[in-house]
Amino acid sequence: MRVLARRLALSPAVLSVAGALAVTTLVMIAAGVDPSLAYPALARGALMDGNLEYTIATYVPTLGMALAFAIPLRAGEFNLGGDGQLSLGGIAAAALALHAGGSFVVPLLGAALAGALLAGLSAPLRTRLGVPAIVSSLLLGAPAVALASYLARFPLAEPGTGLAQTPLLPDAARLAALGSSAYVTIGLPVVAVLTAVWLYADARTVPGYEIRAIGANREFARYGGVRVDRLAAVTLAAGGALAGLAGGLIVLGPPYRFVDGALTAPGYTFTAIAAVLLAAGRPPAIPATVALMTILQAGGQGMERDAGVPSQLTQIVQGLIIVIVAVAAVVRTRLAGMRG
Repeated sequence: MRVLARRLALSPAVLSVAGALAVTTLVMIAAGVDPSLAYPALARGALMDGNLEYTIATYVPTLGMALAFAIPLRAGEFNLGGDGQLSLGGIAAAALALHAGGSFVVPLLGAALAGALLAGLSAPLRTRLGVPAIVSSLLLGAPAVALASYLARFPLAEPGTGLAQTPLLPDAARLAALGSSAYVTIGLPVVAVLTAVWLYADARTVPGYEIRAIGANREFARYGGVRVDRLAAVTLAAGGALAGLAGGLIVLGPPYRFVDGALTAPGYTFTAIAAVLLAAGRPPAIPATVALMTILQAGGQGMERDAGVPSQLTQIVQGLIIVIVAVAAVVRTRLAGMRG
């Protein structure tokens, strides 16, 4: 028990969060803000006063976007095109819900397929042209966001309004609510099940082992008979599918339409990447770090309202966590090199 407690206390995630909170506290004090008022206001803004349902509603797409980044990361690939895959999945779900009819199943499948196709384009660009996925996925994301915006403003736009949004989706295509809250939908168990499936596949299956081998040493995995390029492409497509699905879950939930900019403005992609980096890419820790980042993001408004602290401070905390994680990784690598 003592060994476990010591490892937990010295884990990179705990040290990163503690360091970020320490720096943030110093910033608050320098700005004349009482941290004893700011931090309770942050917790109330995320978990109390009727705000928990909104935090859970934010947690669902953030966890989906975390998986979209973490799955390719296990194979050493960086999927930075989350915003494009999210937007394309959202507009695909809206189009299918409006024109295909039926339940939410087809729109969600279409959203996942749209995200997978977009992310999958990075695979041949890497294998055929040598363009790293970190570059191609980021560059492909911007046109995808623009395409979704165009579709919401013109072909799929709601008639008679100047707003860039689609009409309300049919009742049959809307996600059912869980309990009395309309904001917490069946998207929560859907993402939870997909997370559990990935955790099992990563730790207990042969493809999961091969993907980890690619991430650890690509050339050694290739020498061992692993189909490196194919598996890398699969992880990119799987990540894109999760991002597209997250977009579909947002659109098929309240307000039951695609609103231009509403999927990218909350910063789900950035928050998810920060959570994965905080977890050091370790799958079992990702749901917990996503929860922490979501609380920081959702509680910012409460902190601004009750303690007079700008909500942008929570974004500073997220950025500090990423910086501290990066610095700690560099330090550990150099120390390991010195010992070797």
